[in-house]
Parts: sequence; C-alpha cells; structure tokens
Amino acid sequence: MSSWRALLLRIGDKGPEYGGTTDFKEHIETCFGLLMREIEHADDEILDFLLQCAEQLPHKVPFYGTLVGLINLENEEFAKKVVETTQANLQDALNTGDCDRIRILMRFLTVLMCSKVVPPSSVMVVFETLLSSAATTVDDETGNPSWQARADFYIRCILSSLPWGGAELVEQVPDEIERVMVGIEAYLSIRKRTYDIGVSVFEFDDESVKARNEKDFLEDLWDRIKVLSNNGWKVDSVPRLHLPFEAQLVVGKSHDFAPISCPEQPEPPSTLSGITCGKQMHEAALKYPQRLHRLNIFPANKIEDLQPIDRFIVEEYLLDVLLFFNGCRKECALYMVGLHVPFRYEYLMAETIFSQLLLLPEPPFKPMYYTLVIIDLCKALPGAFPAVVAGAVRALFERIADLDMECRMRLILWFSHHLSNFQFVWPWEEWIHVLDLPKWAPQRVFVQEVLEREVRLSYWDQIKQSIENAPELEELLPAKAGPNFKYSAEGDKEGPEHALSLELSRLVKGRSVAREVISWIEETIIPVHGPQVALEVVIHTLLDIGSKSFTHLITVLERYGQVIAKLCLDQDKQVMLIDEVSSYWKNSAQMTAVTIDRMMGYRLISNLAIVRWVFSPANFDQFHMSDRPWEILRNTINKTYNRICDLRREISTLSKSVSKAAEAASQAKAELEAAETKITLRDGEPVQGEGPVRMKRLTSIAEKANEELVSARDTLEAKEALLARALEENEALFISLYKRFSDVLAERLPVASPDGTIRTLRGQTDNMVVDSEEPSEMEVDENGKSRKSDHLNGVSNGYNIGEKEQWCLTTLGYVKAFSRQYAAEIWPHIEKLDAEVFTVDISPLFRKAIYSGLRRPINGV
Repeated sequence: MSSWRALLLRIGDKGPEYGGTTDFKEHIETCFGLLMREIEHADDEILDFLLQCAEQLPHKVPFYGTLVGLINLENEEFAKKVVETTQANLQDALNTGDCDRIRILMRFLTVLMCSKVVPPSSVMVVFETLLSSAATTVDDETGNPSWQARADFYIRCILSSLPWGGAELVEQVPDEIERVMVGIEAYLSIRKRTYDIGVSVFEFDDESVKARNEKDFLEDLWDRIKVLSNNGWKVDSVPRLHLPFEAQLVVGKSHDFAPISCPEQPEPPSTLSGITCGKQMHEAALKYPQRLHRLNIFPANKIEDLQPIDRFIVEEYLLDVLLFFNGCRKECALYMVGLHVPFRYEYLMAETIFSQLLLLPEPPFKPMYYTLVIIDLCKALPGAFPAVVAGAVRALFERIADLDMECRMRLILWFSHHLSNFQFVWPWEEWIHVLDLPKWAPQRVFVQEVLEREVRLSYWDQIKQSIENAPELEELLPAKAGPNFKYSAEGDKEGPEHALSLELSRLVKGRSVAREVISWIEETIIPVHGPQVALEVVIHTLLDIGSKSFTHLITVLERYGQVIAKLCLDQDKQVMLIDEVSSYWKNSAQMTAVTIDRMMGYRLISNLAIVRWVFSPANFDQFHMSDRPWEILRNTINKTYNRICDLRREISTLSKSVSKAAEAASQAKAELEAAETKITLRDGEPVQGEGPVRMKRLTSIAEKANEELVSARDTLEAKEALLARALEENEALFISLYKRFSDVLAERLPVASPDGTIRTLRGQTDNMVVDSEEPSEMEVDENGKSRKSDHLNGVSNGYNIGEKEQWCLTTLGYVKAFSRQYAAEIWPHIEKLDAEVFTVDISPLFRKAIYSGLRRPINGV
C-alpha cells in the first residue's frame, strides 16, 4: 500500500504510520502534507480513496472532512470534485434506496459544511428536500402512509446528522435550522407511532405498550436531539477536528451542493384494505429497516453517565464498524475498542452487539459473525469485556420467559458456541435452581437446550465434566448419543425381523444394487410380514449401516434411496418413515434432524409429510419443553425456501444468458443478411453475395448462435416451470402449516378477548414484565454477577404459569416467528390463506400472532 493510502486509512489510529502518537491535529497535518505532494499526479486516485474511506470508516468522517477543507485552501478544483462526487453518490443512493450510504453521506456533507467546503444553505436545502418528501408520504390525502418507513428514515437521516454540525448551522443559518426543526416536530405529530410488537425482542401486549406510552425509535432520537440543542450542541463523542484549523478554513471557498431529489413515492393501493396496505408496509419495512432495537438489559448506572445523544452516537459508531468490517472480525474488534470517545463504553458495546444478534426479523449478518466478534472482544479486553458479556447473559436469562422464541433460539446457539471457545467454563451453580422449576419453565428449558447444543459441539463426557460444580444439572443433559437399533446383537435374535435385518445387511455390504434389494423385499418381506415390517426393517438396517459418520449416511441414501422411495410412495408411509428415523436416533436430536433433512433433500420425504409428523401428538406435546420438533420444522421450511431462492438466482442468470444469446443470434443473422445482399465481382461479373467460403462460415455462425439461443430459452423455460411448481409446493406448505397450527391451538387456547390479549395465558406475570425501553431492575456487580439473590438461592420455583398456558405461549411464539421469518413468501398467498385458514372463527390470539409476524394491520387499514 502506498504511503498516502496508509495515512488516509490509519488516520486517527495509534499505529506506526503516525509514529504511535494520538495527537489528532498532528495526524491531520501529516496526512495533509503528504496528500498535497501527491495530489498533482494522483488526484483521481486520492479522490476515490478518500471518499471510499469516508463511506466505509464513517466514525472517522471528521478527519476526512477537515482534510478536504485544508486541501480546499490549496486546490479548490479538487474540493469541488469531492462535493460533486458526493452529490452524485447521494443522489444515486436515494434512487436505489441504499440506506447506509444515504445516512453516511449526509453525515459527510454536514462535516464538509463545518470545514467551509459546502455552504450551510446547501445543507439546509438537502434537509428540506428530505423533510418535504417525508411529510408528503404520510399525508393521508396526497401521500401513501403505508410507506411511512421511508419517511421515518429520511427524518432519521436529518436528525442523525445534526450532532456533527448542529452548532455551526445554528450559528450560521439560525432561521433555516429552526424552520427544519419545526417541520420535523410537525411531521412527528402527524405520523403514526410504530409499536411494531412483531419485531420486539421481548414479548408484550401492544395494549400494555400503549398504556406505558412508550416512544418509538424516531421519537426517542428527537428527544435526544432536543436535549442536545438545549445543551448548546455540545457533544463529547464527536471530535470537532476542524476547530484547531478554523482560522485557516474560514477563508476557503465554499462550493454549492447541487439540489437532490427524492424518488417518487409508490402509488397507494387502489383499494385500501388490510391486505393491500399490509403488503406495501411489509415492502417498505424491508427496504427501509430500523437499524437498532435497544435491549436496555443493563442497569441504568452502567450507562447513565453518558449524555442522551452520546449513547446514540456511540451506537452509530459501533453499528458502522460492524457493517463495514463484517469480513474482518479482528479489525472489527480493534476498531470497536478504539473509538475516539472520552469515556468507557463496554456495557453499551455489549448491548449493541446483542441487539444486532437478536435483531428481528433478521440480523444484518449471520449470527456466527457476532459470535466471533464477541470472542475477539473478550480477548482484546480480557479484564473488562468477559464480565460484561456474562452480565448480559445473566440479564437475558432473567427475562428469558419474555424473550421472543426466535431470539431465544439464537441466544441458545450463540451461548453454547461461545462457551465452546472458552473450555465450556460457566458458573453453572448459579442456575442450579432451574431444577426446582417445572419442566416447561423457560429458564429450565434454556439450560437444557444450551447443554444439548454443547454436547453437539463437543462430547457428552466433557460437558458432564464442565458442570462438575453443579453435578445436579446432569439431569438436564441429553442421553448419551447413540443409535437405538431394533435388531442389534443385544436384541431378540430369535425374531424373524432380526434375521431379515441380517440378510438385508449382507445384501448391502455385498454391494447389491437397489433393484435387487427391492426385488428381495417384494418377494421375501412384504408377502409374509406386510409393508410396515418391511419399512421398519429396511429403515433401521440402512440407518445402522450409515450411522458411523455423515459420509456413511449420504452413501447409503444415495445407493439405496430408490429402495426407501419404493416403500414410501404416499404421505402416510413417509410419516411412518420419519417415525422410524426418530425411533432409531431417539438419543440424538442432531442426527434425527440431519437424517430427515438429507432425506428431504433426496426427495424421499415431502415437506408436507414432515409438517404432519411434527404436529403428531407425540411431538406437539413436547412443543414447550424441547426444541427437537421445532428444529426439524425450521429445517424443512428453510430447505423449501432455499430451493425457491436457488431457482430464482438460476433464472436471473439464465435470463441474462438468453439476452446475450439473443443479441449474438441477432448480430450473426444481420451479418449473414448483409453478406447475402452485398454485390461482389466474381470473374469480372457482379454477383449478389460474398464468396462461398465466407458465406458458409457466416451461415454456420448464425445457425450455431440460433441453436444456443433455443437451448438457453429451453433451459430457462424448464427452470421457470420448476419455480412455478416450487411456489405451488410452498403455498401448500404454508396452508398445511397454518391449518395444523390452528387445529392444535384450537384445542388448548382459552377464550380470549376480541383484541387477542394474552393476559389470560400469562396470569399475573404481566405485572412482573420489565419494560423493554426501561433499564432492567436486575443489578450487575463488577464481576457481571447478578445481585438478585432470590434466583441464586433457588427461590424461583414459584414459576406461576401452568403447563397448558406455557404450551400455548410457546406455540403462539413460534407462529409469530415463522410468520415473521417467511413473510415475503407468505404475502403472495395471503388471499388463499385468508379464505382457507385465517377465517373469522379462528382464535383472536392465533390471528394476532400471525398478523404481528406479518406486520399486518389487524383492524383493516
């Protein structure tokens, strides 16, 4: 890397590029001096790299803004290019809906104004443009309120820029900034407050949320900006690096920032209804998502020293680092611990990372990324961060009963993986009280599932050893993994099934082909013992042969999948097949899930058969006490969804190939026609057409291009037919899923109020719920240990939700989770689902869970 690139990239960091100093003024002067020497022969490269740094290291924007201001004093043309390129990039980001780029470029524009590169009037024009678009969108008469998510995002961009330049705007254009602030206040008065319980990490009735009069994220940010304004726009967490150079910068020439335009708002639906508005609201929420849902899991005294706006800014820094360093976890951790703020923020950092890990409907990146970042942060700050992470785990554990079901599973997967990187060390004695709780209590189930996942990541004996400080918890360990082979050597050797199993094993080990095995079954087993015995013998024997490893399993399924398919031609037989898989691997939830997943991949069992099996009595009675059936159901829906995604990608690629082939065929045909009509001299006589050799070659090229076009079109049509079939299967899957949810819930749900509140299920626990927007009542000491001694002393056996009520809460939680996760695939089928499943006579609680997950208005528009 050239020296000027290294200086731009590492500016503000304590590194060798700047001699290990942390004097920001010296960093800027050093970098500016080198840039001025290089700018004459590398101005385009410097421009591109500087803007790239500003966009991908947004926590360093004040450095880059000040650098541009200093360069402007010596090279106005370069600064003008920076302004023009920034304007073009911002306009492009607005047109494409690139939320992160819009937000960061707005911040950069504000900093350029502070460095006198852009006049404040230009910034105000941008603010007013966004404000006008937002106000128009939420207007019931002229706008489209279903797209309020976009309007809220525009307002959020304005407000989030003010900490970087509010003081300058108030000083230089007080009337204009006051007009914008009044406009924002007016906007907040006409927009609808978004409770959005469907994406809340903690489960609450929306009525209880309304009763507490909670503010949503935009209102909260507005309050923080108002406090900042009252404090004279003083921000500790934003370095005002232009001030030491203000005497120089003030003489620089400002460059007008060309006006921007916001894209036209989508047309409102012609018929206003819950479905039409819901579809548009879902689309808007996906395109303009809320970046953060605060957890507030730590006590207030851990973060109360921060000014309200400082919390928001540090969250922005942390989220930006997570965003742009998602492929470099170690760099990510280093930047996260080295933010340019004058206070400690370990608790806020932990809470922000957990908020992303648990973000709904899905985190920006795979959960594994956050796992690795937390591990690296524990290593980077060994004296502080591990205790903070432990405190976060304890705080979430205290509230596990209120945690969304999907978030609960993410937490289990993260925690078990995290412990596997630290020798599975955890003070399990703190949680020994869960043994006094009923088997369905969420805290007990949480510990049980964490231990089960740990066994998957290690082995049973090691996990047993890791809980030696709380040996009683061995009760929650899963059974030692191992097959449950009906026809093992220890079994009944005299039974006829045992002999059949031995014979089948001999055939398989003798590498008999599938056709020979099928003939043997049809001639030897089915006529004498019937199809059910044949199925049991074949499945148990083949699974036993494939039980040594995952590779053995795949080999058996590939070689003898036809045998299984021949025995399981209908859904009833496929359900029996899954029963036998579950029976064979009853001691291993992991192998049960893996085997069923592989069998579905080979199309030996259908997704409808798996759904039917999951909702069989033996399984749905375990819904509230084990993740085993839910894991299989999740895998099934994921595989169906992934097939559709793969087909869509293939169709997109093939469509481009068809376009290219059509263009090539058209060009070849045009060349051939031109050659045929061309007049040439042959033996002194004018002849139509070129020479025979060239004509033959052009004809061959045209024919080949046409063949390729026909082949590409045929392949595309075949893939489109597969996609149509997959979408039909997907529709049938969701109809079956919701029907079965409806059936099992109808038997157990209590009569609910018309608004579908869940107080009847939670009993008196509503009074115990901790406000998600308020600090947790649990205190955490410096070692991250809970000071709530009741639970540690085993007094928490007063879990007062009955088994039936907990089953209902868990199942409804999964209804909402599945609806939320696959909303994009459910909405296209919503009319049919409404007609066949979501009818007027379904339980209000069931309807509310579905609608919350889909973010669908419950009462019409």
